[in-house]
Amino acid sequence: MLRIALMAILNLSVATTSFSQTKPVIRMGATNTQSFDDNWAFARYGLQADGSRIEEPQNLESTTLNESSWQKLNLPHDFGITGPFGIELEGGTGKLPWKGIGWYRKHFKIPATDVGKRIFVDFDGAMANAKIWLNGHYVGTWPYGYNSFRMDLTPYLLTGKENVLAVRLDTENWDSRWYPGAGIYRHVWLVKTDQVHVGHWGTSITTPEITDASAKVKMDVTVENQSTLPVEATVQTSVFELDQQNKPGTKITSFNTSAIKINAGAAVTTNTQATIQHPKRWDIVAPNRYIAQTTVSVNGKVVDTYQTPFGIRTLKFTARDGFQLNGHRVEIQGTCNHHDLGALGAAINTSALRRELTILKDMGCNALRTSHNPPAPELLELADQMGFLVWDEAFDCWKAGKRKLDYNKIYEEWHQKDLEAMVHRDRNHPSVFIWSIGNEVMEQRNVEMTKHLADIIKKADPTRPVSNGYNDPDGGRESGAVEALDIMGVNYFFSQQPKWDADPRYTNKPTLGSETSSCVSSRGEYFFGNDYQNWQISSYDSAFPGWGCSPDEQFRTNAKYPHLLGEFVWTGFDYLGEPTPYNSDATNLQNFRNDPAKRKELELKLEELRKKNPPSRSSYFGIVDLAGFPKDRYYLYQSQWRPDYPMAHILPHWNWAERIGQVTPVHVYTSGDEAELFLNGKSLGRKTKTPGKDFRLVWDDVKYTPGELKVVCYKKGKAWATDVVKTTGEAAKMTLSANHPVIKAGGEDLSYITVKITDKEGLTVPRTHNSIKFSVQGPGEIVATDNGDATSFVPFQSHERPAYNGMALVIVKGKKGQKGKFSVKAESPGLNSAVISLESK
Repeated sequence: MLRIALMAILNLSVATTSFSQTKPVIRMGATNTQSFDDNWAFARYGLQADGSRIEEPQNLESTTLNESSWQKLNLPHDFGITGPFGIELEGGTGKLPWKGIGWYRKHFKIPATDVGKRIFVDFDGAMANAKIWLNGHYVGTWPYGYNSFRMDLTPYLLTGKENVLAVRLDTENWDSRWYPGAGIYRHVWLVKTDQVHVGHWGTSITTPEITDASAKVKMDVTVENQSTLPVEATVQTSVFELDQQNKPGTKITSFNTSAIKINAGAAVTTNTQATIQHPKRWDIVAPNRYIAQTTVSVNGKVVDTYQTPFGIRTLKFTARDGFQLNGHRVEIQGTCNHHDLGALGAAINTSALRRELTILKDMGCNALRTSHNPPAPELLELADQMGFLVWDEAFDCWKAGKRKLDYNKIYEEWHQKDLEAMVHRDRNHPSVFIWSIGNEVMEQRNVEMTKHLADIIKKADPTRPVSNGYNDPDGGRESGAVEALDIMGVNYFFSQQPKWDADPRYTNKPTLGSETSSCVSSRGEYFFGNDYQNWQISSYDSAFPGWGCSPDEQFRTNAKYPHLLGEFVWTGFDYLGEPTPYNSDATNLQNFRNDPAKRKELELKLEELRKKNPPSRSSYFGIVDLAGFPKDRYYLYQSQWRPDYPMAHILPHWNWAERIGQVTPVHVYTSGDEAELFLNGKSLGRKTKTPGKDFRLVWDDVKYTPGELKVVCYKKGKAWATDVVKTTGEAAKMTLSANHPVIKAGGEDLSYITVKITDKEGLTVPRTHNSIKFSVQGPGEIVATDNGDATSFVPFQSHERPAYNGMALVIVKGKKGQKGKFSVKAESPGLNSAVISLESK
C-alpha cells in the first residue's frame, strides 16, 4: 500500500513583474519574468517543405548576419505544420515535412540599470537538438525537444546595447512515431534575478499531515549565490488563497523565517514549515489552490521574490481498494493524448488546449496521460485549474530505440538530466499524481534499468508513485522488473491479471490500465458488413487493431477486476500521425513481440500497406476527431463515466436512400438501464442492459425506412433521457456557432467556429462534403481550418475546405493591437451563406 500526502506547485503561463493581490499570477517562479515570444526572425535550411534542400550557411549565430530575407514571426512556432502534406512522406508522422534545420534569431536590449543582475532565458520546449548562442558565443544545448530548460545569458550579455540570441534546431537528426512538431513550439521567457536568488524550479512544498482541521506544510527552498563573495541571507514565505482567476486573496499563514549562509558559487536548501488551519483541498470537483510568496533578503534588502501556486490533497493507492483522492475512492477515467493541437500542430496555445480539456471534462474524463513525453507547462496549469489528474510521462524509449534517431541516441548522456528536469518542474502540481518512466520500451523486462530510472525519480520526488506503460506486462512481471515500481501500468493485455494478483510479489501492487481499447473510427462514417472502406473506418465502434478491444470489452474487463485503479483510453483526441490501421510503421510489430504468429501476420499486412501507400495522415483512435468534433464513441464513454447525467445517443444517422428495406442496425448509448426504440412512431421493442455486460443497446434487425428514429430511455423504471434522429431534406444552408464569441485582442486567444451544413429546417445533413470558403471582415483573422477527415491533404492554413460528413471548422483570432467587432463569413455554391459576429477586446 502506498500513502501519499502532497501540496503542489502550479506553473502558470504569461508574464508578470511583481506580486500583487489585485492582478492574476501568470507564471511560477521569479516575479521579474517577461514573455520573450515576440519579434523573432526565422529561416529554414537543410530539407525543405517541397523536398529540395538548402545547404546551411556558416556563422548563422553571428551578430553581423543580414536577416532581411528571414521570416518575421512570434512564438510559439511549428515550422512543420504549414506543410504541404505529401503522399510520399511518412503517414506515421502525419505526411508533413517536419524534418529540417530551423534557425531563430532575436534582437533585444537589456537596460543599463540591469548591470549586475543574472539574466536567464527559459525555453518551455524546442524541437529538437536545441543549441543556443548569445552575441556569437555558444551558451549551451538541450536535445530532448519535450523538456523545458534554462540558459544563463549573463556571461555574454551586453547591458544598454543590442544583443542577438540565436537558436539552432535540428529535426533531421530526430525520429518519432507520431508528429512531433518542429521549431520553438512552446513559450520562451526572459528572467531577471539578483546574484542571490531562488534557484530554477527551486521550491518544493509537501504536507506530511492533512486533516480537516489543519495541514502541516513543509517547504524546501533552494537559494543560489552566483556572486563572488559568501553571503548571509534570510528566506521568508507567506501563503495566500488563490481564486479561480489566479488572483491572490486572503493571507493564510507564514512559514518560519530561515537564516542561511551561502558560499560564493554555491547553493543552499533551507527547510521551513507552517500550518494552514481548515485547509481547502484540491480535488477534481473543487480544485482549490493557494500561492506561496517567497522573498530572499541580504543585509535587510529583498533581492528576490519567487511565487509558487500550489494545492493541498492526499493520494492513496492500494491493490484491493483502488485509488483514493482525499480519502474518497475515485475511478480513474482517463485518456491518453499526444501533444499536437490538430490544425495548429505542435505550437502550444492555451485557449486551444482549454477547449480540448473542456470537451473531455464534459465526457466525464477526469485524468490525462501525457503520451509519451513531458507536456507543455500549460497542460498542467489547466489541469490544476480544471481538476484533472495527470500521469506525467518521460519517454517512449530508453537505450534501445524504436526508430533509428529517437531518444536512444541521447539516452546515456541525458536520461538523468531529462528525468530530473521533468520532476523538478512538475513535482508540485496538485494535478500530477503518477510519474511514468516510459511507454512500451524495448527493455521493459530489464530489472536494473527499471530500478535505476525509478530511483532517479524517487530521489527527486519521494511523494508520488512511479509507473511504466507495459505492452509486455507478463514479461515485466515475470522478470521482476515491475518490483521496482509502485504501480503496474498495463497496455491492453489483461488476460493474466488473476495470475499476477495471486503472485506474492504483486499481491499488493496496484494495477492501472495505462493504455486501453484502441478502438478506431471515422466520425459520421457507417459501413455495413465491413468496418473498413476508402481509407475510413465505420463509426459503429466495433473496429480495433489486433492488440486492442472495443470500449465495451474494456468496460467488462474493468467490471471483472474492480480492484483496478481505472483506465487511460487510447486516445481522447485524434492526433497527427500514426493512422492505424492504415499505418505501415514497423513499430506496430512491437505489440506482438512475444507472439510470433500474430507478428508474422501483421508483418505481411504492413508490407501490403506499404505498396498501397495510404493517404491517411492522422489517427483514427480519438474519441474526438482532429477538429474537436465528438465521434459516436464519445457518448458511449459519457454514458459510462457520467452515470448520473441523463443522456441518450442514437447511431447511425438516418439518411440511407439507397438502403430502403435493408437491415440497418441501430445502436443506442445511454446512461439509463433500458430503452425503447421507435421508428416513425412504431415501437421496435424495449431492451435492458445486463450490469457489467451490456454497455450499449442494439437493435440489429431494423429495416431502413425514411422518417424518424426516437429512443426513450429509462433508469430504475423512470423516464430518463430521449434522442431523435431524422431523415433530412436536401442541403440548403450553413449554420455557424462559436465557442467564444468574445476573445482577447492580444492574438493568442482563439475562437473555434463550428460549421454545419443543414436542410431548410436546420437539421445537419450527413454525408455532405460541400466546399466552403471562409473570409473575415474587421480586426480578426483566420488561423486555420479543419474538418476531421484523416485523409484530407488540404493545408490547415487554407481558407477554403470541404465539409466532412456535414461539418467543418474555422479557427480565428483578433488581430494583434486591434480591438473591435469582426465577422466571419462562410460561402458555398448552392447553399445560403452564413455570417457570425465576434468581438476582440
